[in-house]
Amino acid sequence: MNLFLELRRLGKLAKERHPMYERGRYAKMWIGLAAAFWIGYLVFIGIMFAFAFDGGSREPYHILNGGLVFISALDFILRFSFQRTPTQEMKPYLLLPIRRKRLIDFLLVRSGLSGFNFVWLFLFVPFAILTVTRFYGAGGVLAYCVGIWLLTLVNNYWYLLCRTLMGERIWWVLLPVLVYGGVAAALFLPDDSPLFELSAGLGDELMKGSPLAFAGVLLVIALMWLLDRRVIWHLMYNEMNKTEDSTVRVKTLSEYKFLDRYGDVGEYVRLELKLMLRNKMCRKALFSIACVVVMFSAIIAFTDIYGEAGNNFWILYNYGICGLLFLNTLMSYEGNYMDGLMSRRESIYSLLCAKYRLYAVALVVPFLLLLPAVIRGNIGLLQSLSWLLFTAGPMYFCFFQIAVYNNRTIPLNAKMTGRQDVGTSLQNLMGVAVFVLPFAVYLPLYAWLGDTAARWVLVALGLGFILTSKLWIRNVYRRFMQRRYKNMEGFRDSRQR
Repeated sequence: MNLFLELRRLGKLAKERHPMYERGRYAKMWIGLAAAFWIGYLVFIGIMFAFAFDGGSREPYHILNGGLVFISALDFILRFSFQRTPTQEMKPYLLLPIRRKRLIDFLLVRSGLSGFNFVWLFLFVPFAILTVTRFYGAGGVLAYCVGIWLLTLVNNYWYLLCRTLMGERIWWVLLPVLVYGGVAAALFLPDDSPLFELSAGLGDELMKGSPLAFAGVLLVIALMWLLDRRVIWHLMYNEMNKTEDSTVRVKTLSEYKFLDRYGDVGEYVRLELKLMLRNKMCRKALFSIACVVVMFSAIIAFTDIYGEAGNNFWILYNYGICGLLFLNTLMSYEGNYMDGLMSRRESIYSLLCAKYRLYAVALVVPFLLLLPAVIRGNIGLLQSLSWLLFTAGPMYFCFFQIAVYNNRTIPLNAKMTGRQDVGTSLQNLMGVAVFVLPFAVYLPLYAWLGDTAARWVLVALGLGFILTSKLWIRNVYRRFMQRRYKNMEGFRDSRQR
């Protein structure tokens, strides 16, 4: 216990000493406000469920307990956005007489005690008070809530296992897809699914405080714990000992000879392509973008579950996610070798031009994937084209302003032993603006001019920023050079050693 408390104290000190700590305070205030809103929203949903499920042939808690698997799947998906894998900078501790498996145990304990694992209680507690109390009393409510928390822990360690494996090989995404897909098939294909009754029965046993039910859940948690520890230990050992370096093969096709005709800009496009395809962190982000874009393009093309307003949002998300994952950290990956870039005259300007052209051209991919939706009539061609040009214009213009102020290095390969920091306040602001700014422009135009005219205004704005891209990229370059010494100091301080 003393070791765990000491590591927790050192972890807090490491965050406070990080050069981005002061900037992160402002972002944490907005995160706190958003968390308070969602907590209130969950309480409201829990109360509504209690009244909505009442009056049928089954008790409300039977219905909700039968759908616990859906809440588990939703919780699993949400963790990708709100929960990071619990890593700790292990390198400073590896030379100390501490067993590495005890360090991993600390990571798992910290993950289990994460505040995210308590969020769903804000839905279940009011629901249980209104529905469980009259049959099982206060003791039943307490036992039920403890059981729900334990089931959340199962999901936490299951998510940790999947996310860790996906960090190494993106194809592990098939594991949760097959599991949840199989569960969904077992629920819906039979007319009277035994899985629904099994889930409802588990909830009933938790309310009764059944020792067998709690023992079963604790056993699953223990098994997931051991599996997580083994996987993390194996991957951490490989990363620390660089066991994968000998297996890397450089393909001759990676020279991208066709880029030679574009001079310095082509050379930096080549550098950017190699950065994305050869480094673990960048490859992971690239595969995540591909999966998200393909998934939402297929949903928009072959279903109508989102409606017109929802389609607008997800079309924009398809175009904006590339900038959100790569341009929102502009120059942070280059922080690993910024000293080399600064040794050549105007290399930063050529790099910025290369990045803009590459990511602008990359928008063609989601445009092509959305063409089936256009052909089927779910969205309009002008609708898709307007969001494409607006993304390549005003939205990329906003993202490129971050290059002036980003001075935190992001490691290219280290995941298990690298630190995972909260983004700066400017990065968090841009993450929100990617969804707010386009609609802040489009909705007033829609109300004033109508949909078609508003779309053409978005096209004009996009083309205006695209055609003047050299001017504002030059402005970004000049402002970056004015701050170059401060930025380089930040890159060196946050660079992993």
